Amino acid sequence: MTVAQFIAKLRKYEIQIRKAVNGDLRGNFRSIFKGTGLEFNDLREYQYGDDVRTIDWNVSSKGHGTFVRLFKEERDQTVFFVLDVSASQQVGSADRSKLDTAKEICGVLALSAIQEASQVGLLCFSDQKEKYIRPASGMKQGYEIVNELYKLAPLSTKTDLSRGAIYTLEILKKRSVVILISDFIDVGYEHNFTALARKHDLVILHLHDLLETDLPRLGIIPVYDTESEQTVWMNTSSVAFRERIKERFEQKKEELAQFCKQNRVNYLTINVRQNYVPELIRLFKVRQKR
Repeated sequence: MTVAQFIAKLRKYEIQIRKAVNGDLRGNFRSIFKGTGLEFNDLREYQYGDDVRTIDWNVSSKGHGTFVRLFKEERDQTVFFVLDVSASQQVGSADRSKLDTAKEICGVLALSAIQEASQVGLLCFSDQKEKYIRPASGMKQGYEIVNELYKLAPLSTKTDLSRGAIYTLEILKKRSVVILISDFIDVGYEHNFTALARKHDLVILHLHDLLETDLPRLGIIPVYDTESEQTVWMNTSSVAFRERIKERFEQKKEELAQFCKQNRVNYLTINVRQNYVPELIRLFKVRQKR
């Protein structure tokens, strides 16, 4: 597929999503990317019924009364895409890996967001920064993001979701819509993801492939782990082994969904062997109803 064909495919999907959302629901497509961005505006004395979470304790501690922070909605919304490009994302069929789907989804949403949000940016990461595009506006920015996604060749095979969250927190100084796309094959990232969810309007897209839940029965075979760069032998015909693989995935999926629920994060799981457009439409409808 050439870059022109790649862009044409993304534009086709972007138009499908836009028509479906605008056609099925009243309201405006802009609300999908609008987020809940707020910026500090002023202080006033606390009044009965105010949300205690808005109390400015630093000011109140000076002894002149209890004050709450007042906010106003940010007019310039930033949509920032955070894409896991580690080696585990290269799992999939011969013609489509998780990373291929991740790039497409990121490109489709970037083209949509650039028309509705003031600024759109991109961070691709493994256990290091692989590609960073500073948030900016205009269709030129959208096509630059798509072009960089098309030609991206990650340098590292490792995964570090926690570091990816730290990179994002360091880059984004004001509240933004953060769309994070990964297969979440990692551990120990929850603390930094909680910080990310508190500061930004976080959306998590969890990609998975059929091979992670339903391995073909091939007997005892060598399996090469691209991240650890080690080969292990697995009995893919073992019922116990197959069940353990599936249970591990379902447990991880449930833990991630529960984390998102607790932190008020939009969560969507996507099977890369299936058409992802209906799933994205479903996500957008949820965000439009907020």
